[in-house]
Amino acid sequence: MNRRLNKIIYFVLMFTLLICVTAYAEPNNIQIPKVTLSVDSSKTPKEYVDNIKLLLLLTSLTFIPAMVLMMTSFTRIIIVFGFVRNALSTQQSPPNQILIGLALFMTIFIMSPVYTKVNNEAIQPYLKGEITQDKAIEIGSKPIKDFMLKQTREKDIALFYTAANIEKPKDRYEVPFKILIPSFVISELKTAFQMGFLIYVPFIVIDMVVASILMSMGMFMLPPVTISLPFKILLFVLADGWHLIVKALIQSFI
Repeated sequence: MNRRLNKIIYFVLMFTLLICVTAYAEPNNIQIPKVTLSVDSSKTPKEYVDNIKLLLLLTSLTFIPAMVLMMTSFTRIIIVFGFVRNALSTQQSPPNQILIGLALFMTIFIMSPVYTKVNNEAIQPYLKGEITQDKAIEIGSKPIKDFMLKQTREKDIALFYTAANIEKPKDRYEVPFKILIPSFVISELKTAFQMGFLIYVPFIVIDMVVASILMSMGMFMLPPVTISLPFKILLFVLADGWHLIVKALIQSFI
């Protein structure tokens, strides 16, 4: 058995070495595409402006994760999913990749009416040249503000207005994003923690019952989590927990 294992390891090492030697022996046969972004070859002002716009667009892509996290339903969804996993005491099951992926697809589903409205009323008319860029930004921001203001508490908005020493707006669309976004985030955190508390309650009852039974039987050295974990999973499966949680999350944004 040891000889066979040594042969397998030796074969893998030799195969890797052969690939490395081949790669370094024939470097001229490997063609790597060149990707450049510069304004040196520009000859007219319009070409300079187009290249600068492209550079600014690529730079702004780094802010997309923050926009997804802070201006959509993603924050509430991922926090609630985290509470569910902690309440079940399953540690890393489901893994983070699964929870984040599900939260992203649910975010796309929940935010699709907003993005459709922005596309139909702002982006498409701007691309057709029917409205200006400033007008497109003004129209496109309204559906996003409608969604965020619906989920934001007034006292949270008032907190940032008071801290910034700014007069309160006369119209809801006059609320700037620099105040609306942090107000929306702390409102989402509060809502997510409220939902997490309700999720924790039945599982805490199971932990208390199991701990009381173990203490009455004199099993002080046996961790209650070891015994309560199968009962938590059984209760969660019988109640169709993921269906109920996803349904509650979707309805909380309606």
